[in-house]
Parts: sequence; structure tokens; C-alpha cells
Amino acid sequence: MKAVLFFVLFMLEVCVALPAHAVGEYLRIKDIARLQEWRSNQLVGYGLVSGLAGTGDSMRNPATRQSLANMLKQFDLTVPVDQIQSRNVAIVMIMADLPAFAQKGDRVDVTVTSAGDARSLVGASLMMAPLKGADNKVHALAQGAVSVGGYKYDANGNVLQKNHPTVGMIPAGAIIEVPVNTSMLDAPTSVRLKLSEPDYTTASRVARAINSAFARPIAIARDAGMVEVAVDEGESQRFVEFMTKLENVMIEPDSRARVVVNERTGTVVAGAGIKLSRVTIAHGDIKLSIVTENQVSQPTFIGRAGSGVHTVVVPSSRIEVAEANQSITQSGTSVGDLVQALNKVKVSTRDIIAILQSIKAAGALHADLIIQ
Repeated sequence: MKAVLFFVLFMLEVCVALPAHAVGEYLRIKDIARLQEWRSNQLVGYGLVSGLAGTGDSMRNPATRQSLANMLKQFDLTVPVDQIQSRNVAIVMIMADLPAFAQKGDRVDVTVTSAGDARSLVGASLMMAPLKGADNKVHALAQGAVSVGGYKYDANGNVLQKNHPTVGMIPAGAIIEVPVNTSMLDAPTSVRLKLSEPDYTTASRVARAINSAFARPIAIARDAGMVEVAVDEGESQRFVEFMTKLENVMIEPDSRARVVVNERTGTVVAGAGIKLSRVTIAHGDIKLSIVTENQVSQPTFIGRAGSGVHTVVVPSSRIEVAEANQSITQSGTSVGDLVQALNKVKVSTRDIIAILQSIKAAGALHADLIIQ
């Protein structure tokens, strides 16, 4: 019997004085905000794919047979549903995003997912299918060859699979039939900028930067996520030039300190310069090994053994303990420095995540800790 226990021991003392606001990076307004009217719309549809090599929906899926029979009727071919036995077709759901300012004839990418019990969509081609929006109107038509980044083959109980073969894409596979309403371009008197990350400081800086760039007070921060910009009559007639100047105004955005950890993958991502207050961390490494060896005890005189004398198995146990002590002391340490120090002493990523959680609970990590 052998049992192994791992426990790391090191001491870390971090003494930091939180510095003043460091100079950040200047970005364009178009990189951190969008027009309030500028939004995408989701489209969804239902259709059939063909060309599968026997990996389509089985006969247990009546929706597939009914859909194929309905499609054949459109070509003046009537086939009873109970006589359709093809496994080279499958029913799929089709999804796409209708971008802002999309016009008739534009193409968008579509995602195709199996809706039945098809084993794989490799080699599939989507037959023309309408895509509808939330208003239940057809906004696009999709068709084309499905690109699947995987495969699945099985025979006699053996399965060979790569990635997810029941989901695929058709690049530029849908053609827009109904353009997006762009009424905001018809001589607007104001525009509203929505910040990607709502923040009062950033909104205030955006308004000040716009007023400085246009040399007059035309922008005002309504709340943490929106800045309203007035457009006079002359600029509304040259709206494209106005927006070009507006979206290229440079500002220094502000943001909250964040540390993101992913327990599934063991990933730790921290913003630059996130500091730690004074904290002491104890973590150790004790390796305990218990090894049991079985020895055989034989009687001294085997030939003259009497009643009740027999061979006995005697267990012999040995305990070994190895302890490694490590100590690291740093001053002015950030989260990045802490992670590097832990990596030097070969602390696993999951232990680093646990340490960061403990530091946050102790109140020494001045950032939002996001667990994914």
C-alpha cells in the first residue's frame, strides 16, 4: 500500500503602496463605443442538407422524411412519406446575424446545426432556406456547401471523432433580401454613443474630448453608458464626414481592475499593474510516502514441523517524509509578479487560482476577481 501526500510550504510577504493613476492608452471612440441605433439582428431558419454519405437522419426521425417529401412536391414529384428511406439528408437549424446598415444583396455567414439524429454533416450542402427575424419576416435566403471542421466514423463499435461534426458554417452563405432600416441617416439632430464598458469616468472623458475636438459644447454624458452628441443642420447634411471626425477622437478610457481565472483550463489573466496590499501567504510542500512490503516467514525446521506450524506472511511498512521549505520576499508586487514568483517555485496553476481567491477574501487584492 502506497499513499502520497503533496503539500508546498513557502512564505510570501508583499508590501505595496498603491500608486497614483498610471498613464493609460489612448483609443479612438469607435473602439470603445457604438451608435445606439447601430445593432445587429438575429436570424433563424429551418432547412434540409443533402449529400451526406449515409450519416444523415435515421428512419426514426419522421420530420426529416416529411420535410423531404414536402420539398419534392415543389418539383411536381409526389413520394409517400413512408417510402422515403434516404440517410443522405438531414434537417438542420440555420442561424445568422443581420449586421447594421446591411443592404439588399449583401452576404453574411451562416451557422448550420443538426436538428435530428444525424451522425455527421461532412459533405453536406444546404438547400435554399429562408431566414426569418423576430418580426417573422424573411430577411435572407441561405444556400451552399457546409464547411465542417471535424469528422466522425464508426464501425463495429469503434468510433473515431474529431471536433464536433454536427455543426458547420457556410461562409457568405446567405443573401440579404430585406435591407436594414437606416432612418437615422435622414438629417439627424443628435446621435447617441453607447459605451462598450459603461463607466462614469470614461463617459465624462468622452464628452470632454468631443467638445475639445469640435471646439464647442456639443456632447454631454447622460449616464455611465451613453454620451449624447448634438448635430447642427450643416453637419447633418454632411453626416458621414461628421461621424468620421467624431469616431476618430482619441480618449484615454478608464476601467475597473479585474483578474479573470478559469478553473476548467487553469488560465489566469490579470490587468496590467494590479497591485496587492500587504499580505502573508503560507503554502507548503510535504511529501509523505508509505510503502508496505510483504515478507515470508518460514519455520526453522520444516522437516520436523508439528501440528499448527505453517508459513506466515509478515507485512513490513516503511514511512518516508520529504519536506521542502521555500521562502520568497518581494516588495511592490503586482499580480503578475506574484504569479511569476509562484511559477518559479513550481506551484500548479490551480493552486495559483486558489491563492488568488484567498488573497481576495483577505481583502489584499484590489480588483474584481471573475471566476469562469
